[in-house]
Amino acid sequence: MNILFLNSAKRGWGGNEKWTRMATIALSQKNRVFFAYRDHLIGERFPVQKFRLPFLAEIDPITIAKLMAIIRKEKIDILVPTKRKDYVLAGIAAKLGGASSIMRLGIDRPIKNTFVHRLVYDWLTDGIIVNAEKIRNTLLQAPWLPTKKVRVIYNGLDREELDNGARQPWPKPFPFTLSAVGSLTPRKGYDYLIRSFATFLSQAPNAEAGLVIAGDGLERHPLESLARKLGIADRVRFEGFQVNPYPIMKGSDVFVSASQSEGLSNALIESMYLGCVPVSTRSGGADEIIRNGENGILLNYGDESQMAAAIMQLYRNPDLRETLALQAEKNAREQFSMAEMERSLIEFFTDTLSNKK
Repeated sequence: MNILFLNSAKRGWGGNEKWTRMATIALSQKNRVFFAYRDHLIGERFPVQKFRLPFLAEIDPITIAKLMAIIRKEKIDILVPTKRKDYVLAGIAAKLGGASSIMRLGIDRPIKNTFVHRLVYDWLTDGIIVNAEKIRNTLLQAPWLPTKKVRVIYNGLDREELDNGARQPWPKPFPFTLSAVGSLTPRKGYDYLIRSFATFLSQAPNAEAGLVIAGDGLERHPLESLARKLGIADRVRFEGFQVNPYPIMKGSDVFVSASQSEGLSNALIESMYLGCVPVSTRSGGADEIIRNGENGILLNYGDESQMAAAIMQLYRNPDLRETLALQAEKNAREQFSMAEMERSLIEFFTDTLSNKK
C-alpha cells in the first residue's frame, strides 16, 4: 500500500506531529510511506521520503497540483491529512487523483450541521481516524456522518524510544515533583494548573514540592507572570521545548494533564509507561485509560480546589503514589503498542478502499 501523510504545521512540535511520526515509522516497515510537510524543522524528523509543499491555504491550487503529481507518480492509495488546513487540500487532491483521503482527528471537537462541515468531513473524506471513543461519539452526533466512516485507533507507544530516552540523567529539582509536558496554549490549562498548585502550597507552605513545565508557546510569558504574581515563581520551573522530555517524566512523581479540550494525550500515556502517577481532567479520552483511584486521578477542568486536594493527597501518601504508578504503568503496557496501532491502521485503510470500490 502507498500512503502519503500530510502535516501543514507552520511551527512547533506537538502530539499531532508525534503521532504522525510514529505512524509513518510503523507503517513504513511493510508499505511505501511518504510525508508532505511545510516546516523543515518538522520534516527533518521524519525518516521517510518527503515532499516540502507550500500549504498556503485550505484551497491552494499550487499545493493541490503538487499533491496530484505525487499521487500519480507514486501511485498513492491513501492520503492521511493531520491538520485542519490539510483536510480540504487532501480531499480535493484525492478526488481528482483517484485516491482516498482518511483524516486524522486527535481532539474532541463537535462538527456543525453546515454545508462547509459536511463538505469537509463527509464529501471530501473517505474515513476519519480518532484516538478516543469520546471523539467518535462527538462526531457521530452529526446525523449525516456514517458510523462506519469513523474508526477509533489508539495511539501507539514507541517503547524503544521511551526506554532509551528515559536513561538520560535528569536532576530532580524537588523531592516531590509534578510535571506537565506540551505546547503552551490556552486549551492546555496551564494557568489552571499553576493556580491549583498555588492553592496546594498555601495549604502546605513548607512542602518540599515543585512543578516542572516542559513546552513552549505564546502563553509562556503570561504563565511565568502568573507564577510570579502568585508568589510561587521559585516553585515553578519552565524548561522550554524538550526534544526528549522522557527523563523529566521518568524523574517526576506525578504527571498532570490539565487540558480543557484534548484527544488522548501522547504525553499522558507515555508518563504512565514511565512510572508517573497520572492526574488528568476529564477531557477527551482520559477516562478511557484512567480509572479514578485505581491507576490515577480524574478531576473536572477548572476546579482548583479539587486539583489542589488531589496534589495534597498524593504528596502526603507515598504508598498511594507507588500503588497508582505501578498500576498505571501496567495498563499502559497492556493497552498501547506500535504493533497494534499499525495493524489497526492497515485494517481501516483496507476497509476504506474496499468500501470505496
